[in-house]
Amino acid sequence: MKYYIIAGEASGDLHGSNLIKELRKLDSTADIRCWGGDKMEVAGATLVKHYRDLAFMGFVEVIKNLPTIFRNLSFCKKDIEVFKPDVLILIDYPGFNLRIAKWARQQGLKIVYYISPQVWAWKENRVHGIRKNVDKMLVILPFEKDFYKKWNFEVEYVGHPLVEVIDDFIQHSTDSPVLATQKNAGTIALLPGSRQQEILKKLPVMLQVTEHFPEYSFVVAKAPGQEDAFYHELLKPYKNVYAVSGKTYDLLYKSKAALVTSGTATLETALFAVPQVICYKGSSISYEIAKRLIKIRFIGLVNLIMDKEVVKELIQHELTVENLVRELNLLLKDNNRKMQLQKDYSDLKKLLGAGGHASSNAAKSIYRFLRS
Repeated sequence: MKYYIIAGEASGDLHGSNLIKELRKLDSTADIRCWGGDKMEVAGATLVKHYRDLAFMGFVEVIKNLPTIFRNLSFCKKDIEVFKPDVLILIDYPGFNLRIAKWARQQGLKIVYYISPQVWAWKENRVHGIRKNVDKMLVILPFEKDFYKKWNFEVEYVGHPLVEVIDDFIQHSTDSPVLATQKNAGTIALLPGSRQQEILKKLPVMLQVTEHFPEYSFVVAKAPGQEDAFYHELLKPYKNVYAVSGKTYDLLYKSKAALVTSGTATLETALFAVPQVICYKGSSISYEIAKRLIKIRFIGLVNLIMDKEVVKELIQHELTVENLVRELNLLLKDNNRKMQLQKDYSDLKKLLGAGGHASSNAAKSIYRFLRS
């Protein structure tokens, strides 16, 4: 069968690649074409467009890049028409994928959405379009099943794919030669995001924090697609700061604590049981708009899933050097805080793993749907 998969971010590339591997186990003749990244290509899909050419963050940035976005939409539709897939599989990335879903429904295509858009955070009215245009929704967060139920849309919870990814990494992990060179009291991870504009907002604040902890080594996880020279200029003034590329999991596996940009990385950090502070800072205009639209209590996935503040969130004006230093000190030195955090992380993992092997579950569900 022919599968067309669209993922627009690094996390989508990771989950898409594991889905592709599982689909190939079920369908040895699978012909897969995708928008995604290197991981999906290595897993055996023909890569049409890389996610680094698609990622625009924030309201202002999206408006500035509307011509490029519309060109990509037009190109994507034409490519799907030529390929004639048996199923269109959409992975998160709602601004783009929901438009494609609406168009694909008019073409009579079968549509599966794997990893729901965060409609529970804002724009709940998008559910109407999802229910109308999506044949099957596979969700990865436990509370999403109940959320969609109140909209009379039955979805399938398959578990969270990061649980299996990180368990597999830990099971096969060996010492990274890069991190083995770090010294002193230990390593603290800095995960400033994947897009250049968000890195420029957060990494300079994180880097100033390093001067207050000279006994620790700080390591920045570089984003795929960003040039080394970009990081070199930012890191140059700091003595106890290093950087790694393609080694984020090695870094988290060895870290005592982490400063993490809101998003999937916060969940990855929690599944490695690393104490963390969630950091978010966007453009002033984008933040003011988002503040008026977003309905959720927290921005971090860890806190959202647990429905309480498990880890501290420092958002916009609260993301200061002084606040980060205070929170990092608590994570490193307050034993009661550390014990409670580890208990919450353990409960989180049980919740996310309740559905079993997510990628396999998703692939089986898609394959059953196509066969029926």
